[in-house]
Amino acid sequence: MADGYEFVVVANRLPVDRTTGDDGDQHWTRSPGGLVSALEPILRSSGGAWVGWTGAPDDDTGPQEVDGIQLRPVPLSAEDVDRYYEGQSNSTIWPLFHDLVEPPVHRRPWRQAYESVNRRFAEATAEAAAHGATVWVHDYQLMLVPAMLRALRPDLRIGFFLHIPFPPVELFMQLPRRADLLRGLLGADLVGFQRPHAAQNFLQLAAGLLGLEPDDDRVAYEGRTVVAQAFPASIDVAETDRLAADPDIQREADRLRAELGGDRRLLLGVDRLDYTKGIEQRVEAFGELLAEGVVSNDEVVLVQVATPSRMRVAQYQQLRERVEREVGRINGEFGAVGRVPVHYLFQSRSPAELVALYLATDVMLVTPLRDGMNLVAKEFVAARRDEQGALVLSEFTGAAAELEDAFLVNPHDVEDLKRAIIAALDAPPDDRAVRMRRMRARVQAHDVDRWARQFLEALA
Repeated sequence: MADGYEFVVVANRLPVDRTTGDDGDQHWTRSPGGLVSALEPILRSSGGAWVGWTGAPDDDTGPQEVDGIQLRPVPLSAEDVDRYYEGQSNSTIWPLFHDLVEPPVHRRPWRQAYESVNRRFAEATAEAAAHGATVWVHDYQLMLVPAMLRALRPDLRIGFFLHIPFPPVELFMQLPRRADLLRGLLGADLVGFQRPHAAQNFLQLAAGLLGLEPDDDRVAYEGRTVVAQAFPASIDVAETDRLAADPDIQREADRLRAELGGDRRLLLGVDRLDYTKGIEQRVEAFGELLAEGVVSNDEVVLVQVATPSRMRVAQYQQLRERVEREVGRINGEFGAVGRVPVHYLFQSRSPAELVALYLATDVMLVTPLRDGMNLVAKEFVAARRDEQGALVLSEFTGAAAELEDAFLVNPHDVEDLKRAIIAALDAPPDDRAVRMRRMRARVQAHDVDRWARQFLEALA
């Protein structure tokens, strides 16, 4: 393995998107996102590689180099995508790890596909890694990879990071083949989580399910020591700040404010269209404020950006129908010609477009029912160089532990949502500035580079 890579990142998706150029040819371009930004310098300097799927079924793309990053694609068939990704990953593990916001679906062929695809990822990684290399595996789609990779390559230093919540013991115990998933994670030397209680849940399971004996933040397993710790993920603060300082983006923010709000105050939600994000409860709360006359269509407007996500999964299709029906009802009941109370955008927005929206906004609504971290909250704070704007933030996000100066809310309680929205709208400018200044200091001091560096130092 002398010709392998000293540092290998393993994730469900490669850090690139396929685009069609002006010449009609297809090209790979680097995906936007904090993880890619944080790891790119390390990949370049260490001669590293990234193992992942291209995002297209039945894609036989071979090894590539894009912007200095070596890519090692793992092909997935349409059936793999259906069973491993949309099935076991997103219809079983995702809802169960998000506190059963929707009921998980358990199917044996999905579990078999998950195991098969995880094995292919482990084999591709074993082939790519140099002797004694460091490997960093990411997220819930690949929880079996650490143990599979350990069996193939015991010489490797293996880290795993879970970007979503890790459930309490009683929920995890509902999973079929639960011990296999736990052993999969125990194949790593370091298992990272967003919050300390998630690491504690993991260690409790190691004791209760496998009979191991954790000691503080570590547990002995198969002659090794496995460490479980929290590393709260963050964003590329410098890039968000750069966009927020761009005069073109500032002008776009002014245009959006005039076009969407006019003389009204602007509430904003930006989420993937996912049942964990609390979009339905948020829209319901705003509708009730209008119905009660607490706010009016002449005073306040809600802009909800819902990025399409997993639309082949039935639960997501049904969620879209419910949200769009409620938005239509509110606009029909409380709107006027040329002036609606809810602007609903079922579309993706570029990072620059999102920053323009953040700058135009009076109150940002980040109210998931459950979220491992939520980076939108941190992006909004990083963008607000003017130290204005207010953040209404769910208590059930990892970000709430860091952004304590937000208007914290229980998103399961529509009355509490209404209270927090009004408190944020009514907060004096001085109060908003003090809150924003403290939150900005926290986000700036704990950016994505520091997150990646702390994880890799702990792994080393």
